[in-house]
Amino acid sequence: MSSINFNSSANSALQTLRSINNNLGKTQDRVSTGLKIGDASDGAAYWSIATTMKSDNKALGAATDALGIGAAKVDTAYAAMDSAIDVVNEIKAKLTTASETSVDKDQVQLEITKLQEQLTAIGQAASFNGENWAVQSSDTSKTTVVDGFIRDTGGAVKVTTATFNSGSYAMFSTIADGVGSGGVLAAVMTIALTSVSTQGEIDTFLTTVESALSELTKGAAALGALSTRIDLQDEYSNKLSDAMDAGISRLVDADMEEESARLASLQTQQQLAVQSLSIANSSSQSILSLFR
Repeated sequence: MSSINFNSSANSALQTLRSINNNLGKTQDRVSTGLKIGDASDGAAYWSIATTMKSDNKALGAATDALGIGAAKVDTAYAAMDSAIDVVNEIKAKLTTASETSVDKDQVQLEITKLQEQLTAIGQAASFNGENWAVQSSDTSKTTVVDGFIRDTGGAVKVTTATFNSGSYAMFSTIADGVGSGGVLAAVMTIALTSVSTQGEIDTFLTTVESALSELTKGAAALGALSTRIDLQDEYSNKLSDAMDAGISRLVDADMEEESARLASLQTQQQLAVQSLSIANSSSQSILSLFR
């Protein structure tokens, strides 16, 4: 039976064309964006996981940037500590020279005074972005650097930090009127030779210098260990970020070879569906011949 009110063949062809056009639109969107999961409607579970991972990866990137700031702080403090060791060694050499009875101890003290001024200058300059680990008001002071971002199995997130006991290794506790005092170098800054200084006094000064050198060396070693920790964490963070990027890609990125093949197939189907709809629509025209 044929009807001029309803053409079932044309309706079926139209539904097929609509379905093909819908799939073609989705495929074209995947090809243009490179994503098979572009929003929650494409796959709520994968979209949710990918969105969380992208957020965490961004936070991890910020933590990695903060690692660079921490590394700069450590490098600044280490440079100051290393320079201070060199200067204290010079003071040690001057004191050894003063042990010779024919040496003018007052002249030696002039050199030591300049070296003490240099220690103060080193302590003052050891500042990065307003933070100075070489000058700490308390020997219990601790400084931290951000070294990572983690999400635990319960979903809680937190920023991790590495701690350095800066107060224990600080060169000075304060610097006032261009003179450093307190800290590891407190006793070194009080060394004062005179023409009548005895060998016993010089030996005491040497003991003081040795003690300061020991503490400076410990501080430099601690900074070196922290620097190594930061370098390792930076390398790990970069690897972790790459792994997260790869995981996100597996979840949401489109397989471009597959999408290309699908696009060509759907375009062919679209052409055939249009032709089929045209044939179905023309069939009703043949009814007119029955009335001629």
